[in-house]
This record gives sequence, C-alpha cells and structure tokens, in this order.
Amino acid sequence: MTRIKSMIGTAAGLTVLLAGTLAQPVAAADGVSAVTEGKVLSEDRKKGNCLACHMMGDGAYPGNIAPPLVAMQSRYPNKEKLRAQIWDATANNPDSPMPPFGKHRIVSDEELDKIVEYVWTL
Repeated sequence: MTRIKSMIGTAAGLTVLLAGTLAQPVAAADGVSAVTEGKVLSEDRKKGNCLACHMMGDGAYPGNIAPPLVAMQSRYPNKEKLRAQIWDATANNPDSPMPPFGKHRIVSDEELDKIVEYVWTL
C-alpha cells in the first residue's frame, strides 16, 4: 500500500511539473522568444499577415474586416483551440474568409506555434 501511495504521489508531482512546463512560452533556439518571433510572423505579409484583417497589439495600419485580436486568453483559454482556429478557421465556420494557414501550409507547424504564442498574449 505504501508503494502505491508513493507511485501516486510521484505521478501527481510529474503531472504538476509537466503542466507548468506546458504553460510556459516556447523559446526559440537563438534566445529570441517565440512570442517575439510570432509577432514578426503575424505581421509578415508573406506569412501570417494578420494585420490585413485584424486590429492587433501595436500593429500599424490594421484591417477592420475581422474581429480585433484582444482578450485572447479569455476567448481561447485553451491554446489548442486557438491553434486549431488559425490552422483552419473553416472547420468551425465553412464561410470564414480567413485562410486555413496550417491546412494550406501558408505557415509551417513551427511558425504556427509561434504565431499562437504571440496571439495568445493579446
């Protein structure tokens, strides 16, 4: 019985440790944060180009044909749902004018993760 309690305690500790690790922003290999890289990608006209349609952060000359990207952690408490929305907005709304950035490989999986990290901070 003592061994089982010890194993349960160890499993619970690992769960807390992993949950804390997953909540941390991803860091880029060169020391630049994923949030910073995500901001650059989201404003890049050849990649995310989120500013073409959305008001977001301190972006210059934002579009106004899509919802402003504000209070994102309240709107998407789960980053995976935000990622899924950016991956393919047409999955939830077939009439969405938002390009399926991941599905159509407009951005790579790594780039998408960085964009999610940035957008989630807004």
